[in-house]
Amino acid sequence: MSVHSDSLKTVPTENTFKNPPRDPDAPMTPLERRGMAALCLGVALATLDTAIANTALPAIGHDLHATPAASVWIINAYQLAMVATLLPFAALGGIVGQRRLYLGGLIVFTVASAVCALSWSLPTLVAARLLQGLGASAIMSVNTALISAIFPPHRLGRGVGLNALVVGMAFAVGPTVASIVLSLGTWPWLFAVNLPVGVLALCIAWPALPQTPRAAHGFDRVAAALNVVTFAALIFALGEGAQRASLQLVLVALAAALIAGGLLLRRERGHPAPMLPVDLFRRPMFALSTMTAVCSFAAQGLAFVSLPFYFESVLGRTQVETGFLMTPWSVLVALMAPIAGRLSDRYPPGLLGGIGLAIMCGGMISLAMLPADPHALEIGIRMAICGAGFGFFQSPNLKAFMASAPRERASGASGVVATARLLGQATGAALVALCFGIAGKHGPGLALSLGAAFAGAASVASGLRLITRDSGVRTLELKE
Repeated sequence: MSVHSDSLKTVPTENTFKNPPRDPDAPMTPLERRGMAALCLGVALATLDTAIANTALPAIGHDLHATPAASVWIINAYQLAMVATLLPFAALGGIVGQRRLYLGGLIVFTVASAVCALSWSLPTLVAARLLQGLGASAIMSVNTALISAIFPPHRLGRGVGLNALVVGMAFAVGPTVASIVLSLGTWPWLFAVNLPVGVLALCIAWPALPQTPRAAHGFDRVAAALNVVTFAALIFALGEGAQRASLQLVLVALAAALIAGGLLLRRERGHPAPMLPVDLFRRPMFALSTMTAVCSFAAQGLAFVSLPFYFESVLGRTQVETGFLMTPWSVLVALMAPIAGRLSDRYPPGLLGGIGLAIMCGGMISLAMLPADPHALEIGIRMAICGAGFGFFQSPNLKAFMASAPRERASGASGVVATARLLGQATGAALVALCFGIAGKHGPGLALSLGAAFAGAASVASGLRLITRDSGVRTLELKE
């Protein structure tokens, strides 16, 4: 069997996790259960915190005497920190060990949550949220890589399915949790509740997470800085451009992103494991999986940002009613994720993802064509269709990502997984602002139609994987 040119020399650790071949349907081992429990708690914290902060933003801004525009930085600081540092953290995980980075991220996230709860002004809260975003980035950058270390290839779908289930449930219960906490106390408790969960996650993760092989090369600090500038400037330009801000400011940000990105590619040319893993995109399965993820999460972002405005501003629903109307999407994602994960151990991810995204496309078209005064049941059925389609795609696509990259490049692949998701969501949110600026009160309908187009493009990209002859999966299976 030939060795890929991008393979790395790794330094084995004493406790490198090993998985003997087993039946895909066999029960999870105790170590698998403990490891997944630790990973799921960390991912749930990072996901739930995003949903809670979005829901509670008006209450926080009012209490801190901040304008709505300034309050948005409570969200932006968290997202910018994650997008800008995901790939550097993923590269660092391959060097210092994914377990160590995950534990460090949990500690930073938990400490930052305490600082958020103690914040007395908008600047202090934004700074704490920036630190919290760094912790969440460290968690998310190696999360998928650790799942692939816990589960063997023929059972990987089960692991990513469980992960997607937790993410879906966290999004589903986020608004409810925020409402309950705010009804019982003030907004600092939204962040204080992270403390016992973070400590519990650390107690479980410390003995349960596997040691993974480490790369022999060092960490390139200059490349990390260039990566941060590239993605931070790109997201900033995207947001400002969608809100039709100063053209000069947008062009300056885009120029900074292009220059930093070009310098990053030049610096890492010939590197065996570049921080921005452009070499992995030469693998058709990996490139198509990335395209599928960006387009599908852009569709999700378009829907999740535009629908609350549509329900409240156009249909006149209350905030409580809007929360209930949004719930079927997330619940169906949570229900379908483990089913799709198990199916992905038996059927091609391209087929499952293509079917799921085609269903999501149809659901978003039906939402865009809602009658003028729809019944709650009409909305709920359409939302459930979208959620079922999205949930059917997510787990198989995660498996395709990790299976199409060499085992020693798991950290880089895991970083691309999270980066693709955040870039897609940021693109969708920015396009919603653009749709509102162009179409006014018809903006939600335009955004949903655009989301359907993105879902359709993602379905085509997923289907193309069925005719792609990529050796990544077969190589990985032979190694096992």
